[in-house]
Amino acid sequence: MSDTPLVDSFSKSFGHTIQNKTEFRGEITYTIAASDLRKIATFSRDELSLDYLLDITSIDNFGEEPRFEIVYHLYSMPHGIHLRLKLKVSEDVGAVDTVSDIWPTANWHEREIYDMMGIKFYGHPDLRRILMWDGYPYFPLLKDFPLEGLPSEMPDVAFTKVTPMEGGPFVTVPSTATSKDREPRARPPEL
Repeated sequence: MSDTPLVDSFSKSFGHTIQNKTEFRGEITYTIAASDLRKIATFSRDELSLDYLLDITSIDNFGEEPRFEIVYHLYSMPHGIHLRLKLKVSEDVGAVDTVSDIWPTANWHEREIYDMMGIKFYGHPDLRRILMWDGYPYFPLLKDFPLEGLPSEMPDVAFTKVTPMEGGPFVTVPSTATSKDREPRARPPEL
């Protein structure tokens, strides 16, 4: 992909703002500043025909600063190329501009990132939880969130107490059995 006119056009327009460029297996990843996201996203869609937002992922680099990384996976239907945009977000800021008006599929991806990681998206039309219930006070995909969960003060909702790890959903018994048979919920309860 590095020989295509699309990459040349991107480099000419935003070469001064690109913090890092990597290429792996024919796919290019540009690391950009969060403040440049909207203009680069609009240019990518309008000028480079990167018309399909495949996914937005978030990474928690717990213990590092900036703590969060957001990765936009883009694809061009007419040209058949992939491009990734990466940006870093500080835990103190904890927010980045929305691209849901540029690629409508970003709406749900951004809501999921907010719900699971706590990263907010400025200008999002409906930024509310999508998987956890309204009012849930935690963000379960943060690396400092304990596997056994945290107590909640919401009555009549699952997981109001810390879940014991013994025989829980993340614990299996080492054996030569298949994973289906090692699954704790598949075992008969002990008397």
